[in-house]
Amino acid sequence: MIDKRCDSLAAALEGLGDGARLMISGFGESGRPDMLIKAVLEAGITGLDLISNNAGEGTTGLAALFLAGRVRRLTCSFPRGAMQDEIEALVRAGKLELDVMPQGTLAERIRAGGAGIAAFYTPTSFGTIVAEGKETRMFDGRGHVLETALTADFALVKAHRADRWGNLTYDKLGRSFAPLMAAAASCTIVEADEIVELGDIAPGDVITPGIFTDRLVQTAPVQWEQAA
Repeated sequence: MIDKRCDSLAAALEGLGDGARLMISGFGESGRPDMLIKAVLEAGITGLDLISNNAGEGTTGLAALFLAGRVRRLTCSFPRGAMQDEIEALVRAGKLELDVMPQGTLAERIRAGGAGIAAFYTPTSFGTIVAEGKETRMFDGRGHVLETALTADFALVKAHRADRWGNLTYDKLGRSFAPLMAAAASCTIVEADEIVELGDIAPGDVITPGIFTDRLVQTAPVQWEQAA
């Protein structure tokens, strides 16, 4: 019987250790798997090579990983916003590597990783600092930049509903990068608001098929410690 539900957060995170390449879903804080992020923090995992749309905000959730010094490299489209000063300080101190790109390029690199496409050409960023050091080519008189696919060892994904096979739905903006990341990681760990019985999710409503889900836990209230 296929059942991807885990008995504990420790079981869900098994194998995720120091230096892992990790994708974390979310757009801003919408669709962020906070319970799994807190479990990573409490497990003491460090040296993460993180792929995320942005760097979080405040002192909880994704931001807590940076404030605790757990991330060595960040690949994203928007490292500024609420975490601008903290991210800049980490980069200037040599404590964080930063790879920034247009949001559409980030999404397509992750999608390509999940689809098994090694690289693709895009006109976005041609002639800018983002294209420096990358292969370029002209198509129909327009310059394009070669971008490579992004994959990860693990992805932490927030879903709205799931069944035990790992079929997933998402809540509005919480969908964002989640389906792309679920397909692009070797091991996808899902935090779902609700785990329902098989058949309770209509086939036409499934956004991420269970084949992309490896482990599944149900969301519980998260209590964050106040930063000192």
